[in-house]
Amino acid sequence: MILRGPRLLLRPMRPQDVPRISAIAAEPEVARWWGDVPECELRAKATGEDEAEGFAIELDGEVVGMIQVYEHTDPQYRHAGIDLFLSSGATGRGLGREAVGVLAAHLLDERGHHRLTIDPAAANERAIRCYEAVGFRRVGIMRRYERGPDGTFHDGLLMELVREDQ
Repeated sequence: MILRGPRLLLRPMRPQDVPRISAIAAEPEVARWWGDVPECELRAKATGEDEAEGFAIELDGEVVGMIQVYEHTDPQYRHAGIDLFLSSGATGRGLGREAVGVLAAHLLDERGHHRLTIDPAAANERAIRCYEAVGFRRVGIMRRYERGPDGTFHDGLLMELVREDQ
């Protein structure tokens, strides 16, 4: 399945995408928030062996990032979660907002979810502004939520987009 935005194409990751996406994940501005992203995890996404569905983000035929979705299918708690990163050369142009918006619309309209979540680091102001621009709202701070690359725990921000909020 291929998802298209005005400028971007989101397509399932392929094994040949792994080196490029791994290089993006290792860029200092990405690694600052994501830490080490092992190639074996990316390869599992690319081969469908991971619980998250990974999409390569393409701009003009070049892979500039990755976006992934986790779907929780239990009818009592059905919802989906999104995570993404872009190469530092692709930031500041609204591409993250476009990628999140395209995937969010697909999850709400085509896959029938009523609620989406995303959980950036509480200090990642750029990401938070991006998600708010798509319609995500702040739910609350998750204290000491994730271990950062520096080895200490950092707060996360839980955000959600509910169909009725659109």
